Amino acid sequence: MCQHLPACPDGHAPDCAAARVVADHLEQGWSLLCNGAVLFEDGGALLADGQAVVPPASALRPRLAEHKVDMNGMMGGG
Repeated sequence: MCQHLPACPDGHAPDCAAARVVADHLEQGWSLLCNGAVLFEDGGALLADGQAVVPPASALRPRLAEHKVDMNGMMGGG
């Protein structure tokens, strides 16, 4: 699939994410690599054969800053 010289890593190689991006849709959170892999912004991937790669556990944890609650706004005082 890859036409680059030197050739990018195969879609099943341990370093397959090092292949060049041929199409990206950053607004949707994914990029297509020249070896057929699709990388997602959370670190997960779909390989060319359809095998899924689970994102790292750190990407699955909720971010505390996104879940902070403004207690003053909830009190309804004024």
